[in-house]
Amino acid sequence: MPQTDAAKAATLAATAEKSMFACSAASAFLVVCLAVTGAACRQDMHDQPKYVPLRESTFFGDSRSARPVVEGTVARGHLNEDELTYTGKMNGQDATVFPAPVTAATMARGRQRFDIYCSPCHGRTGQGDGMIVQRGYRRPPSFLLDRLLGAPVGHFFDVITNGFGAMPDYASQIRAEDRWAIIAYVRALQLSGHATLADVPQSERDRIR
Repeated sequence: MPQTDAAKAATLAATAEKSMFACSAASAFLVVCLAVTGAACRQDMHDQPKYVPLRESTFFGDSRSARPVVEGTVARGHLNEDELTYTGKMNGQDATVFPAPVTAATMARGRQRFDIYCSPCHGRTGQGDGMIVQRGYRRPPSFLLDRLLGAPVGHFFDVITNGFGAMPDYASQIRAEDRWAIIAYVRALQLSGHATLADVPQSERDRIR
């Protein structure tokens, strides 16, 4: 027998009431679970017994939490025992030799590093006419000057490492091996600046005629 409108309304109301009761019960259960588990949580991982950088210490007499390194400590990968490779000097004097053979790969790497770090001031040919010089920066000397043609390779290493005059140091930007590669390329620029056809290998002369 078909339900009347009143019966349908009563059925819907009963269904809604059951749904609301079920939701309330689920919510209450969730709140109880969170309360129980939250009370059991500890803050050991959050409040760790450690010092953040530069925080004061009450344990050490000088109040510094960061302790000074032991005398003679060397950072990993920075032993740098080879005087020639890492200072450009031999017996305290500017070196006149390279610490490793200069290969085609060395020259290619040197040119790449030179173009990135040196050419903005020194220009691509080393004559001191780089782009920032054209825009007002102090002009560096040309690598083709007699005093630089005769300068030992260790002099260039020292200048790259420690800076000279208006030139800042590049020790943090260019690793030692790349400094030597740049110097090898500078030597090539110096040679090319005074080269004649007789200096070019016979097999390569047709390429420049």
